[in-house]
Amino acid sequence: MAEDRVLRVRSLLAAVRAEGRTALTAPEGKVIADAYGIAVPGEELATDVEEAVAFAARFGGPVVMKIVSPDILHKTDAGGVIVGVEGAADVRAAFHTIIDNARAYDANARISGVQVQELLPKGQEVIVGAVTDPTFGKVVAFGLGGVLVEVLKDVTFRLAPVDADEALSMLDSIRSAEILRGVRGQAGVDRWAVAEQIRRVSELVADFPEIAEVDLNPVIATPEGAVAADIRVILAESQPAPRRKYSRDEILASMRRLMQPRAVAVIGASNEQGKIGNSVMRNLVDGGFAGDIHPVNPKADDILGRKAYKSVTDVPGEVDVAVFAIPAKFVASALEEVGRKGIPNAVLIPSGFAETGEHELQAEIVAIAERHGIRLLGPNIYGYYSTWQDLCATFCTPYDVKGGVALTSQSGGIGMAILGFARTTKTGVSAIVGLGNKSDLDEDDLLTWFGEDPNTQ
Repeated sequence: MAEDRVLRVRSLLAAVRAEGRTALTAPEGKVIADAYGIAVPGEELATDVEEAVAFAARFGGPVVMKIVSPDILHKTDAGGVIVGVEGAADVRAAFHTIIDNARAYDANARISGVQVQELLPKGQEVIVGAVTDPTFGKVVAFGLGGVLVEVLKDVTFRLAPVDADEALSMLDSIRSAEILRGVRGQAGVDRWAVAEQIRRVSELVADFPEIAEVDLNPVIATPEGAVAADIRVILAESQPAPRRKYSRDEILASMRRLMQPRAVAVIGASNEQGKIGNSVMRNLVDGGFAGDIHPVNPKADDILGRKAYKSVTDVPGEVDVAVFAIPAKFVASALEEVGRKGIPNAVLIPSGFAETGEHELQAEIVAIAERHGIRLLGPNIYGYYSTWQDLCATFCTPYDVKGGVALTSQSGGIGMAILGFARTTKTGVSAIVGLGNKSDLDEDDLLTWFGEDPNTQ
């Protein structure tokens, strides 16, 4: 059964893609809702007036009528929604009005017809949705809907997929949780029905990474159930390349060599004051790192009294970390040499990659790293500190107060601000790590390591 629904949705999404669209129409959204058991009202697509009249009569009572067009995403803005239509004469009039409004809104819009939908009872409006976060992936959202949504912005988030209990906990995580339990004589909503809408949306986006966004807005929650009045599904413009995946043991093995290295190579080491390669070398030497420090610079014989090597491949013995202090355009060729040398970690200080729009250059270094099995920290970072190893692999000022707190930041400015605070308050740290563009290593790797690190509490 689960396989059937996946195949059903996959073929639908493929058809949408084949038409060059990223937004699904309401009837297509209904197909997905039915496949995943997301409760929506009864609805039919009327392609002419008489069909609309027949469908409205079948539902009995008032209906909602909405334009269906792959080119009109915001139906209300186009005057394409009329609520509470009842009786054949009104249905006919509403059908013509909606079509005329749509043509006036966009003369070239492709119109599939008019959706005739059961009118839902009054209830508490909530929103259920899912978005794609660049770092964390699929994130499910739940919050209060209706006119209050913009004012209160009362929303809570979880990583998809969520199980039934976690979905239920989201109802208690918003500030307005009491409203859902019932206030001032009003009955509370069917909490399990609301939680089930959240769980099913989370299941859908976990099964289909190509779905960028799902929006059930509003969901009408009553004591008897929870039904989504509208389902909006948006596909990603392009599929993000799948990131490399590592087992826990693989993460710990490479992180151990990064955070507790015995030998470090500095690519772009320099004798010239003011250069990043000089600052990194000076910090490693002055910081008291007890391991081997190998400067790499094709134009120098020695740097800060240490023998310099033309290439990292000339460095004797094993090297755990290569710290890059060269311009972005030279990183790829130097990274190939790091790969040939079998160095497991590259710390990329230089900027000039994805953060400046150079996505292809960043993709190139990621591909090289994948080919050679190198883990990348950065690019575009201040470096990192591993205080219990007396390691200052950074161009910023040294820091040597040891403690049990590990710090990480994506932003260099925030990282250095925290470092300044730690210095003035003598707050000891076990490590400070810059993440920058997170081309590979991210919070997940660091948390895995810090959880095992005896020096990090």
